[in-house]
Amino acid sequence: MKISAVFLAVLVGLSAATVAQAQSATSTDTIQTSTYRESVVSRTTRAVMYEHRSGSTKINFRGTDLMPAANGVAKVESKRGTMKIDAEFGGLDKPTAFGNEYLTYVLWAISPEGHAVNLGEVLVGSNHRSKLDVTTDLQAFAMIVTAEPYYAVRRPSNVVILENEIRPDTVGTSEAVDAKYELIDRGGYIPTGYQFDPVVLNSKLPLEFFEARNAVRIAKSAGAEQYATTSYDNAVSEMKQADSLGTMKHVDKKALIAASREVVQTADDAREISVKRIDADRIAAERNAAAAQVADADAKSQQARLGEMNAEAATADADRRRHDADQANAAAQQQALNAQAESDRSRAAAANANQATADANQATADANQSAANAQQGQRDAEANSAVDKASAAMAAQQLQQAVLDREALRAKLLQQFNAILITRDTARGLVVNMSDVLFDTGKYTLRPMAREKLAKISGIVLAYPDLKLAIEGNTDSVGSDEMNQTLSEKRASAVMEYLAQQNIPAASMTSRGLGKNQPIASNDTADGRQQNRRVEIVVSGDVIGTTIGPVSQIVILPTEDRRQ
Repeated sequence: MKISAVFLAVLVGLSAATVAQAQSATSTDTIQTSTYRESVVSRTTRAVMYEHRSGSTKINFRGTDLMPAANGVAKVESKRGTMKIDAEFGGLDKPTAFGNEYLTYVLWAISPEGHAVNLGEVLVGSNHRSKLDVTTDLQAFAMIVTAEPYYAVRRPSNVVILENEIRPDTVGTSEAVDAKYELIDRGGYIPTGYQFDPVVLNSKLPLEFFEARNAVRIAKSAGAEQYATTSYDNAVSEMKQADSLGTMKHVDKKALIAASREVVQTADDAREISVKRIDADRIAAERNAAAAQVADADAKSQQARLGEMNAEAATADADRRRHDADQANAAAQQQALNAQAESDRSRAAAANANQATADANQATADANQSAANAQQGQRDAEANSAVDKASAAMAAQQLQQAVLDREALRAKLLQQFNAILITRDTARGLVVNMSDVLFDTGKYTLRPMAREKLAKISGIVLAYPDLKLAIEGNTDSVGSDEMNQTLSEKRASAVMEYLAQQNIPAASMTSRGLGKNQPIASNDTADGRQQNRRVEIVVSGDVIGTTIGPVSQIVILPTEDRRQ
């Protein structure tokens, strides 16, 4: 039955709370915006190493808990330089069942390293089925189908409705590996506090038109209007052209679809640029704040050193005064001896006795005055000594404050490192623990998540040039001693090389492999062996002192680690 001029008013990309906010703000022109942040989760599926140019093989698709009735099959054929995939799906419901922001499905290829490649859009027909013929240059990969707001997304959402399933006759299953990849969390495309105008869906307009509207709105919520102005303005201009085509009396669907797809690509480019620039600004702000803290600590340390110099100068002055007083006392004693000798000579000279006696009395009076002066000098020296002791006490207090400042900085670094990787405080310094899951199994290749975490660690370390890094690789007891020693050395070296690429001075770093010789748990259990497979970064230096105090037994896990 044909239905003409049917219009459905729906709010695209809004939760119920956001709809209520829009209704309460209809009397004003103010649009609230908020910072766009991508929240990611991890998922693991099976990838297949397809044999090169071995003909075709088949692989099944099974529905997830989100859409159990969905199913599919794909024929994978190895061609020269490419893999040809003919996929057919059934039992597909409309993607809007997962939220108004989801308008279409996308088929993805996931490499063993977790890299996701958008293979193409899965359009649902009237019979809930879809066919798709695509190619990829990957040799080993897994395949999934996700619900998305538009076809040109660059990272899959976590609304996974189909995952590939290895059949008994699938060629290449003997080399199957686990592929771990990141997804945008459900609801990640709905910006908190952002208000959209109602979007009128015309049943005669193609799906691509509404995907374009979605892409422009998501780009704006991601801050593209501010951080990717040129690209965002181009997307808005292209959207206006698409709106003009869509409101024509006789809609040219081919032209409208082409214009809409161009809008999607431009808007997604603007969103990607904005997300990267926002993240770069955040990292720069954190680095500047850390640099300011280091400068403040240096200023306080310089002030403490100045106090030490003043105390030493005061002590030297007190020593000089005591020396002068000792010399005055010795001079007085010598004068008394001279007076006595003169008195003896006067008694021997009878003719001059009276005069000699008078001279002796005068000499004695002078000696008494000198002794009094010496005693006064001694009292002055004692008073100055009391002043010196007070100055020394003040200097000691300043030194103690400098130590407290170093301990505070060390505690803050411990908190910052713990937000990224598990970190503990030891007598050697702050020990950052990189678990085995951040490397490929049995290899020393850093996974993308490991590189991301090391980049954050380096951003903190660069703010403190005096820090020293000792990188130590460890393994479990499985395998030979030589193999474990070599693997631990290469993993430690891989971490140091990556940190050097992040501008950490090579002179401030060392690396070594300890093999299986320093376990932190029992190698008799799988959990214990996993704890022993690790790379530890020991952070030390005068700027953080020798110890903070009793080490807390509570370990703070980074947000991303708690999600895994």
